Amino acid sequence: MFNRIYRVAVASVTAFSAATQAASPATTLWYDKPAKVWTEALPIGNGRLGAMVFGGIAQERLQINEDTVWGGGPYDPSSDTAFDTYAKARELIFAGKNAEAQALIGQSGMAKPIRQAPYQTVGSVMLDFGFDESKATDYRRDLNLDTGVATTSFKLNDVAYKREVFASAPNQIIVVRLSADHPASISFSLKMTSPHKMAKVARHADGRAWLTATTSDFQGIKGQVAFDLSLDAIAKGAAADAVSWVPGAGALDTGLAVSRADEMTLRVACRTNYVNYKDLSADPEKLVSKDLAAPGGKSFDELLAAHVADHQNLFRRVTLDLGTTPDGDRPTDVRIKHFADGHDPALATLLFNYGRYLLIASSRPGSQPANLQGIWNESLSAPWGGKYTININTEMNYWPAETTGLGECAEPLFQMVREIAETGKRTAAVNYHARGWVCHHNTDIWRATAPIDGVKSGMWPTGGAWLLTHLWEHYQFTGDKAFLEKSYPLFKGASEFFIDTLVKDPKHGWLVTCPSLSPEHGGVVAGPTMDMGILRDLFAETAEAAKILNIDAGFQKEVLATRHKLAPYQIGQFGQLQEWLEDIDKEFDSHRHQSHLYPLFPSAQITSEGTPDLFKAAHKSMVGRGDEATGWSLAWKLNLWARLQDGDHAYKLLGNLLRDATEGQTSDADSPTPGKLTPATASTAALSATTKKKPMEGRSGVYPNLFDAHPPFQIDGNFGATSGIAEMLLQSHEGFLRLLPALPNAWPNGSIKGLRARGGFIVDMDWKDRKLTKVTIKSTLGGWCRVRSLTMPLTSDGFSFVDGMGASLDFPTEPGKSYGLTALPLK
Repeated sequence: MFNRIYRVAVASVTAFSAATQAASPATTLWYDKPAKVWTEALPIGNGRLGAMVFGGIAQERLQINEDTVWGGGPYDPSSDTAFDTYAKARELIFAGKNAEAQALIGQSGMAKPIRQAPYQTVGSVMLDFGFDESKATDYRRDLNLDTGVATTSFKLNDVAYKREVFASAPNQIIVVRLSADHPASISFSLKMTSPHKMAKVARHADGRAWLTATTSDFQGIKGQVAFDLSLDAIAKGAAADAVSWVPGAGALDTGLAVSRADEMTLRVACRTNYVNYKDLSADPEKLVSKDLAAPGGKSFDELLAAHVADHQNLFRRVTLDLGTTPDGDRPTDVRIKHFADGHDPALATLLFNYGRYLLIASSRPGSQPANLQGIWNESLSAPWGGKYTININTEMNYWPAETTGLGECAEPLFQMVREIAETGKRTAAVNYHARGWVCHHNTDIWRATAPIDGVKSGMWPTGGAWLLTHLWEHYQFTGDKAFLEKSYPLFKGASEFFIDTLVKDPKHGWLVTCPSLSPEHGGVVAGPTMDMGILRDLFAETAEAAKILNIDAGFQKEVLATRHKLAPYQIGQFGQLQEWLEDIDKEFDSHRHQSHLYPLFPSAQITSEGTPDLFKAAHKSMVGRGDEATGWSLAWKLNLWARLQDGDHAYKLLGNLLRDATEGQTSDADSPTPGKLTPATASTAALSATTKKKPMEGRSGVYPNLFDAHPPFQIDGNFGATSGIAEMLLQSHEGFLRLLPALPNAWPNGSIKGLRARGGFIVDMDWKDRKLTKVTIKSTLGGWCRVRSLTMPLTSDGFSFVDGMGASLDFPTEPGKSYGLTALPLK
């Protein structure tokens, strides 16, 4: 039945050349017309500072974001009435009076204030050229993911114009070059705008354009984030007076005028007074001055070279090739409309690469974590506040970090966990009278940790514990013992909280969370399946970390004993994995959350070989959830079907993700209107009365700029898609490397280089006709490598076996060495 075998040999690894990632249908978004709406504009970012580039002809707009521009200021949302409320609610839940418990929690158990702070835009830089757009030809705008540069070009009156824009991480500024192929052709006026009250523009003492503002109030908390947006303009090959000031009567009317320059470079900087969640003592004016002065006399080309080198150090760690066709040469928005035709495999590659690009651009060491919008938001009140929703969305943002070679991009998430562990201590003490720390289903830049919004979404205490699994995963991929030692107190604190707050279910005697809920599905209950899954991971990881560090032997035993008493996973009347303690699931339930399937993905508790009955039940639950959902939910389903090793079904979900979100109008009855509380989530009748449902903006899928559509835009679906494609090609959660575990028929030929696996392995694979032809595995940590192929037998001198399931291969490795699996004829 097999026609090839594989032999392990030590292999040399040659770095792939720059040419392998040149602009192509797999690495370039491009369009033949300017962006008219925000979801057509192209994103750039350096982790902290970002912009949306519209590529207009007569007018260019750079919509600016800085990741610490949030409403309000430091606050404590803890509630001194919560402890007694939860005790009474617990009694009501165990008595079967869940609705009464829910109403009680809504009255006196929620955060004060009930909402969290919103992420906000800075404003825009507007360039007005006075061109007649109707006379422009040869128009093109694009975003090169390999270089991180957005470019706009066109011809007008026999002059070829070009604009290049990038956000530099080395220099912490946005850089714009405007050029033409004829001298003295660059003329425009420039203004900076902002929707913030009291925003004003002036000429700074050093000659630059300077906008200052303070963020808005929220829920009675005064806006306290002060920011400066500044830019300087450098003319090339022009008279000294090519750049002049244009004073205006209004606060935002002052601007610049550029006349007949050969070339212009704009350098844009933005800083705030934010130091951390409890310190707003920074001086944004001084920081901006430093950012603009730091490049000194460096040319645009020098700044560009530093930016590209920094960006490609991350982006080029992984390359995916699923093939190209002539269909991939069309504009990106056209490709999206025709992806279902099945003739453009490179669009899936582009989506994979885009997720990695967006993570690089929105999350770097020292920045804030990527929020619901990444860093890109044009309003003062982003959808759902642009916060950190940690009952799935923030976690999904970071699913591709380790597997696709961007582990350091997760550092902002790790820092946020360290900070919510601090603020969460107070919530644990005040709301629960417990040790340790807790965070519910959302947090913001002020690291609030109490339950917010409404009972049916907010009364969920395991958000912080879920985030901790990302720290454990980082250790699994890197073997960084110093990182584990630094992180262990976080694990211990979270474990202490649940040891103190878990209670016995009176019907079965199991330990359960109560009050809690299955995220945004149903109401308050005891012991939802997701909680049990997260706590199994938390307790196991805490004990294993203590064992590795050779500390806390007594606590190891305590957490494992507590873990043993948790409510077990149950298979219900339809053969499904139960979502709750009681068998009340519907056989077919299209709710957007798949919370009870957490043990399948992102956890590794349910596997095909380790827990076959639960694996079958999880499959049944996935069938019942269906293939339609919000954008991020489609991405979660993609990952789940990959874990179920069903490549064609995973590909179907990928197809649903890669459809045009601007077609049609749909309404998701489960989804809250951005910035509003819904009847399903409001904690009081008064809040419910303020809610007005609105039709969603189009349907789930992607916008013309490939941003994920919930709708509206949420970036988590982009990251989830990248993670899902990686899971289709390589899995390592079972203790071995499973090669091409969910390869769809749509990808018969391809290659992937640089995927990461747990245990410190880097994997390159080539396949043809759905059969592996070449595999190279680099070991960064040493130790034994276990490999499984479901379609091909594997062999090596002294280390091999073949069975009916395929083949497994175990072999020892040394740090820094690479090992090739080479196809040989089967005797």
